This record gives sequence, C-alpha cells and structure tokens, in this order.
Amino acid sequence: MTTTFTSPIEPTTSSPAEGSPLSTAHSQLAAAVDILGYDEGLHRMLATPRREIHVAVPLRRDDGEINLFHGFRVQHNFSRGPGKGGLRYHPGVDIDEVRALAMWMTWKCGVVDLPYGGAKGGVAIDPRDFSRSELERVTRRYTSEIMPMIGPDTDIMAPDMGTDDQTMAWVMDTYSVNRGFTIPAVVTGKPLAVGGSLGRGTATSAGLVHVTTAALTEAGEKLEDVSVAIQGFGKVGSHAAAIFADRGARVVAVSDQYGGVRNDDGLHMTRLLEHVAATGSVVGFDDSDPVSNTELLALPVDVLVPAAIEGVLDEHTAGHVRARYVVEGANGPTTAAGDVLLAKNGVTVVPDVLANAGGVVVSYFEWVQANQTYWWTEQEIADKLEHRMVSAYADVSGLARRQDVSLRDAALVIGVKRVAEAHQIRGLYP
Repeated sequence: MTTTFTSPIEPTTSSPAEGSPLSTAHSQLAAAVDILGYDEGLHRMLATPRREIHVAVPLRRDDGEINLFHGFRVQHNFSRGPGKGGLRYHPGVDIDEVRALAMWMTWKCGVVDLPYGGAKGGVAIDPRDFSRSELERVTRRYTSEIMPMIGPDTDIMAPDMGTDDQTMAWVMDTYSVNRGFTIPAVVTGKPLAVGGSLGRGTATSAGLVHVTTAALTEAGEKLEDVSVAIQGFGKVGSHAAAIFADRGARVVAVSDQYGGVRNDDGLHMTRLLEHVAATGSVVGFDDSDPVSNTELLALPVDVLVPAAIEGVLDEHTAGHVRARYVVEGANGPTTAAGDVLLAKNGVTVVPDVLANAGGVVVSYFEWVQANQTYWWTEQEIADKLEHRMVSAYADVSGLARRQDVSLRDAALVIGVKRVAEAHQIRGLYP
C-alpha cells in the first residue's frame, strides 16, 4: 500500500495576488466602504472571516492506495444569520479562493435580503479522477472533520463546482447519523427524496435570466430580440442556455473546458443538450463552427454570460468584449482591472452577487420548507424566485441611478450596508 499526498496548500495571511479572487473581493469591498463612508475598524471587520478551518481529508482509493487532500470551510459573517454557501471540489481550491467566495456569499445574501451570512467550503480534488464510492468517502470524511462548524442553524452547505445533489445527500446523512436523527435542513440542493426543493436545480440559471430580462426591459428591449453567448456549460450555463432559448433569445455561442461552438443564427438547444449528454462536451456539435473560450468572450453579441470560473475577464480579455451586457453567472468572473476596462467601453455589468443569486434564494426556500416540513409547489417557488430577483434588481438599479455608480458598486453598497447595519445594531461583544 502506498500513500500519496497532493500538493500541500497552507493557509496564508499574506496579501492576495493581484487579480486573484480574494484581491478582487477586497477591491470591491473597499469601493463600497468608500461610498458608504465607513471607518477603518468597520472595514476590517467586514473584510475578515469570522471563522475558518483547514482540514486533512485522507482517502482510501478503491485499489487500496491512500491519498491525502486539503479541505477548507470559511464562515465569513454571521451578523444576519447562519452561514450559507456551497461546497466546491476542484484541484485549484485554496484558502484564499474560499475566503473570497465566502465574502461574496455574505454580500449576495444581503443583496437579495436573506437572513444568512456568507460561508464557503472546498476540497482540492478533481472529481473527474475518482469513482463515485471514492467521492462518497471524501465527502463523508470532510463532513466529519468540519462537523463542529456546521449545522442547520449554524452553517448550511449547498452544491457548487464539482459537487451535486448526491454530494449533499452524503453530507446530510453523515451529519444526521452523528447526531442520531435526520436533519434535512443542514444542507440545501439535495435530492427531492430526502427533502430537496422543486426548482432548486435550475434556480441559479432562472434567476440569471430574470435579472437579464429586467435589465433589458429597463432599457426598452425584449429578450426575444437579443443574442447571447455563454462561457461555461455546467450546471449554470447549460440551464441558462436552455431557458434563454426557450424564452426566445438567440443563443449563438457556448463553450466548456474543452472548447466551444458558434452559430450566428442560433444554436439548436435541444440537439445541443443531447450532444453534450452523449459526448460530455459541446465540442463537435454539428451545424456550428468551433470557437475558443477566449474568442467567445469577444463575440459581437448583446449579452455575454461568463458562467465558468473566476477571473476570466481581466486586463487582457475585458478590453476585447463587444457585448453590451455582461451578466455574471460565475462567482468573480471579472477582476478589478477588467471592471475598469468594461466601464470605459460602456459595457453594462450585472454583477455576480445579484445575477447568480437565484441559487441561494431557492436554497433559502428549501431550508424554510425543511424547517417547517411543508413543501411548496414548483409554480409557487418559480413565482417567489422571480419576485425576489426582479425586486433585488430594481433596488440595485435604482441606487445605481440615484448615486451615479455602477450596478456592481450599487449591489455591493446594498449588501455591505445591510450586513454592517445588522452588526452595529447587535453591538460588539463583550
């Protein structure tokens, strides 16, 4: 038997690298704090995670080999309620990325006015390289290691990149077995059979389409008249493409980690989804031309949706964007330098803390249903989601107009202000 260690990833307190997710998150917070006029002490409190943990996650492979991975959980803020945030499996996960994602979750919950603080977790592992049983063992061990930090009233997990509803079922079961009774509300985004919510699987994508529609309507435009390009064809991007197409928009390009496809007359979404189900990628889809991920970002479309990973619109790529709207499906897809270039070129950015908040909104609905043991219909959830997203967009857009700031700054000001007010009203203990 051999033991294999992944590359060690140690927590760090040094300044984050320029253009990194944490650097971007800090820059965005600093801009909001400057607008709000907060002092340095409050700024530091808002910028600093409340708790974080770094755990070893050993795995016995199916062949008996032992691997060791690094896992993280960061609880950024509790002022408005328990922590809420996804669990990510990706080889690039590190403590600074998780810190940034947890911070964005805090502001996101504030923007859509949910009684949550922000949290995030991750394991530095590529799930494509492991069997289902191996991923189950990783999930159960990770859950066991961080168990003192999580709970239905403390910190509620949800799926993220590299995880899904089955992952959440394993987390729920591990937590419940250790507590001695079933606790569905410890996670959201789980299967319907164990207390999941209707509409959760497509919630992020549906919310994204709602705010895109709201932005277009505000400008006197219709969704049926616009072209859309989507970078990233995972859980968010694929569902968003299908919803956009179903509602009349022309989806002209999509891409995944292997490459992309383009058809200026519009991709046939039903056949594309069938192709992806059969091959595992959009690449090679007939009746289309190939396009790279970088090329897709520069296509002359009305709406660009970066729905893949952080930092894709940076000082090298943002200046080439020809879309009129960038609607952020991923967390942190635009760096601070990228934001400057997009603003300079007149591109309207609907920020991630608003645009992709549909997932946490329906996670909240699932958590409420689990606590009440009473389940809503799919139409009830769809209506509640649309109302929440359109109302949040109106709040953000209205503030942006009144204060002559970007939608991102307006969203951050709303989210940060709600968190800061809760902190100040509660007071500082002791």
